[in-house]
Amino acid sequence: MGRLFDGPWPIVIIIIVALLLFAAPKLPAMARSLGQSMRIIKSEVKEMKNDGKPEAKDGSDPVEGKIVNHPQAKTQNGEPTDGTDVPPSNRV
Repeated sequence: MGRLFDGPWPIVIIIIVALLLFAAPKLPAMARSLGQSMRIIKSEVKEMKNDGKPEAKDGSDPVEGKIVNHPQAKTQNGEPTDGTDVPPSNRV
């Protein structure tokens, strides 16, 4: 009996088998929870790294704009406009 517990591998195998036998229905939920926790930790670490840095304008932020001299913009009576006074549903 002393040879069974001489190394760590037999104990690890026994623990894995016991987990599979008694906790099998809960394993998917545990794995999902672990994945969510890892994502949260990863995002928090990323935020901590970028905490002191100023944000750079890389053009990915939304920009408000308007159409100026759009060639196909026309009003309901067919007159061309600059595109700013035509609602989006009537634009071509």
